Amino acid sequence: METIDEKQARLKEYYGRVLKGSSDLKTSACCTPEDAFPVYLRPIIGQIHDEILDKFYGCGSPIPDELNGRMVLDLGCGTGRDVYLLSKLVGESGLVIGVDMTKEQIDVAKKYADHQMKVFNFQKSNVDFRQGYIEDLKSLGIEDNSIDVVISNCVINLSPDKQSVFSEIFRVLKPGGELYFSDVFSDRRIPKELMDDPVLHGECLSGALYIEDFRRLMRDLGCLDYRVVTSHPIQLDDNDVHKKIGMAEFSSKTIRAFKLSNLEDICEDYGQVAIYQGTIDHHPHYFDLDDHHRFHKGKPLLVCGNTASMLHETRFTKHFKILGDRSMHYGAFDCVSPTTQGSLDISGSCC
Repeated sequence: METIDEKQARLKEYYGRVLKGSSDLKTSACCTPEDAFPVYLRPIIGQIHDEILDKFYGCGSPIPDELNGRMVLDLGCGTGRDVYLLSKLVGESGLVIGVDMTKEQIDVAKKYADHQMKVFNFQKSNVDFRQGYIEDLKSLGIEDNSIDVVISNCVINLSPDKQSVFSEIFRVLKPGGELYFSDVFSDRRIPKELMDDPVLHGECLSGALYIEDFRRLMRDLGCLDYRVVTSHPIQLDDNDVHKKIGMAEFSSKTIRAFKLSNLEDICEDYGQVAIYQGTIDHHPHYFDLDDHHRFHKGKPLLVCGNTASMLHETRFTKHFKILGDRSMHYGAFDCVSPTTQGSLDISGSCC
C-alpha cells in the first residue's frame, strides 16, 4: 500500500505531466458538463484564457451566490478557471485564494493573473495562488475564521487524508461561512487496493467518498446538516475502467454546508417561516438553497430550524425575512416530498 507522500507524488505526476488537457481524461468524472454553468456565468467563462480552460479539470460548477466583496478559498484550484470566475464575482474589494499542490498547474494559473486583471478591467489583481496541500492550510498562512466561502471542484476525492481536509476547511471558515463544493461520491466503500491504481485515482473514482462515510465525517466535525444542491450520475464508458471499478455507482454532487453552531441532526419544527425578498443577483424570482428548497419571491415557506439558521445567520440574511424563533418547539419537522414546495397552507419543505 502506498504512503500518503507516494500518493501525492503520483497525483502530481498524473495532473502535471501525464495529462496534457481535459481531453486526455478516460472518464467524465473530472469533467464539467457544458451546461453546468448558469447562464449569467457563461460570458465570464468566455473571458478566461483558453490555456486555463484547456488544462482545467472539474466535475461541477461550485460557484455560489452573493460573493461581492467576499474572501473565497478554492481548494485544488488547478489552472485557476474557478478562481478567475470567482475573481470577477467578488470584485476588486474581494479576494480569491487558490491552492494546488501541482507546480505545473499553479504556474499556468499565475501566468495569466495580469492578463485576467486587464480583461476584467480591474485596477489591481484580486487573486492569490499558493502551491501547497489542502490538508495543511495553516502552513500556507490561511488563518482561523478568515474565509467567507470555501469551494472545491472535484479535488477532495483525490486527497489521501480527507479528515484533515474537512477539518482545515471548518478551521478557516468564519462563523456563518460556507463550504460549497462539487465532488465524486460512491454508493459504497471502494476497495483500498484500487487507490493505488494511478488511472482510477487520477480519474477521481477510487478516492470517491462513500456518501454515508461523508455524512459521518461531517457529523464528527460538528456539521450535523449539509445540503445536496445538485446530483448527476457518472457513466463509466471506458471498458478497462469499468472492469476494475464498475461494481460501484458514482455520482457528481454539489454540496453546501455552513459553519453554524446550532444545527441539529434532524429537522426540528419551531414554527418558523422564511420569505425570500428577491434581492440576490440573477435570482429575481426565486432562490434554490438546495435540491428541495426553492424560495419564491414573497411567498412564505415553513422551514425547519436548521434551514432558518442557514438563511438568517449567514451572508444570505439580508435577502430573507425570517418569522419566528426557537422559543417554541413543535417536534420533528413534518417533511414532504422533495418535489413539493411547502407554503403556509401545507406542512413545509423537507430538510
